[in-house]
Amino acid sequence: MALDKSKLPYRPCVGIVLANEQGLIFAGERVDTPGAWQMPQGGIDEDETPAAAALRELREETGIGADLVRIEAAISDWVRYDLPEPLLGRVWQGKYRGQKQLWYLLRFHGDDTQIQIATDHPEFSRWRWMRASDLIEAIVSFKRELYRTVLGEFSAHLAP
Repeated sequence: MALDKSKLPYRPCVGIVLANEQGLIFAGERVDTPGAWQMPQGGIDEDETPAAAALRELREETGIGADLVRIEAAISDWVRYDLPEPLLGRVWQGKYRGQKQLWYLLRFHGDDTQIQIATDHPEFSRWRWMRASDLIEAIVSFKRELYRTVLGEFSAHLAP
């Protein structure tokens, strides 16, 4: 029996566009999906604001503390993506059809040596700085349109 995704909610999350001084974007290759690159993102805990969740997720996934970044912008509204059918019912214990995300642009003022992806629960196997257009090409296809929207909103802050 097929799962009716229209009855499932979206998981509330934050996403982080971490840009360096040159306007390049941090991208990590997922540990569980070699070849799939993404920006840091994650769920919003019940007792935290989206901005606090963004800073927590950044620290958890990259080792970068709030003292090394400045929040420069936030997306104007929630953006959503649906999971592809093969992942529906398998990810997040089957509770969600996809994610609704609030995105933040954070400017990194540290040194690359301060980025530590070997965290307690690593999400990324490697990382690099990328231009927005290269990142859109490297992302999994079902998130590509969402990334175009987010990076479009922040384009004035990013490398051409």
